[in-house]
Amino acid sequence: MAVAAANRSWWFRIKRALLYLFIFQLVYIVLLKWVDPPITLTQLTAWVSKDGLRRNYVRADQVAPYARLAVLASEDQLFVSHSGFDWERIQKAFAYNKRKPNRLRGGSTISQQTAKNVFLWQGRSWVRKGLEVYFTFMIEWIWGKKRILEVYLNVIEMGPGIYGIEAAAQRYFNKPARKLSRYEAALIAASLPNPKKYRVQPASGYMQRRASFIVGQMHHLFYDDAIRALIENR
Repeated sequence: MAVAAANRSWWFRIKRALLYLFIFQLVYIVLLKWVDPPITLTQLTAWVSKDGLRRNYVRADQVAPYARLAVLASEDQLFVSHSGFDWERIQKAFAYNKRKPNRLRGGSTISQQTAKNVFLWQGRSWVRKGLEVYFTFMIEWIWGKKRILEVYLNVIEMGPGIYGIEAAAQRYFNKPARKLSRYEAALIAASLPNPKKYRVQPASGYMQRRASFIVGQMHHLFYDDAIRALIENR
């Protein structure tokens, strides 16, 4: 009887702790709809490593529309139409990675990347991917597209130890993010698949060609009414 009572007591404590954890994370997600993340695990790792940490969060209206358009063109052209997941893209990435396990390709949307960078850690474990699905669903539901894109542009790594579009604009072009040109924004976006490998400055021939391709994609996307409503400062 004593053992059974002790087991019930432990089970009750575990359930209560899980309930408190759920409430805490839900409150945190809601709070981040208006408040910038204080620091992320990825940024903390960079801070204690040799990369250091450069970041400067800015509001959406302090970022050139070109910057938002560039990351959409480069990373997630279906951002305005999906609910957080591009299933066709995920399936293609899964098939590619199965064929070439030594050259992994990501299939994450901007929503998934934001969820991972704000709430989780880097890695490819099934536990992290499962949590990523949960947090992606939650920010799509609670934040909405404009806020997701705003946070993404503030927290994503854009070079070794460089986080966010403002820090990147200052580091690479000595100007604020609101003054980035179309090509400059595309050049930053071109580095996002692997910002430690693909350097914005000095830009390699590959980076210049990729940036030019992104500029072309930006031109086509701009005529989509839903995308234009998302990127404009209004």
